[in-house]
Amino acid sequence: MYSAGDIQIRLGAALDPSPSVDLPPDTRAAAVLIPVLGATPETRLVFTRRTDTLSRHAGEISFPGGLAEGDESPAVTALRETEEELGLAPADVELVGALTPVHTRVTGLLIVPFVGILWRDPRFTPNAAEIAEVLEFPLADLIAKRREREFLWEGRTFVTDVFDMNGSVIWGATGHILRMFLQALGVGADSEPDEERRGLG
Repeated sequence: MYSAGDIQIRLGAALDPSPSVDLPPDTRAAAVLIPVLGATPETRLVFTRRTDTLSRHAGEISFPGGLAEGDESPAVTALRETEEELGLAPADVELVGALTPVHTRVTGLLIVPFVGILWRDPRFTPNAAEIAEVLEFPLADLIAKRREREFLWEGRTFVTDVFDMNGSVIWGATGHILRMFLQALGVGADSEPDEERRGLG
């Protein structure tokens, strides 16, 4: 299985180091960080479980991130939101680059997903108002657990990628971003998601 160094090398040339964002009408800019733990014996990704009291996506599992403020760049948004949610300093994250932005239909967001490597063992201090739990899953287990499910929204059937990690279910926009990450690595997802997969969350 790939180490954090392997991920950095394999994704470095494929990702956009400084993406620009053209917002469609009635769409807000957002960014998330895909944190890759580089100090653990096996490569792990970090997720958060949102608190049940939030107005948006309460109780769901997601990558750290959120809405852009003013005219800040997507990279600044991803790092700022990660620091606010997990207490992780931007200096502790080595950004590799960004995956293709994800336009969600349900929430009207254009999400820029950044891959970032944490070379030192992080000490998370989650914001209790937003984060109920910090989750770490081995990359190999995420690959093994990937499944596809259909759901109906506004009379249309969509396919979403679902990762059931022993009851902690990753799906929607986060599942789609995770699938894109695996595709960029060339593991665990053998086809490009079509339009019926896009815009979830």
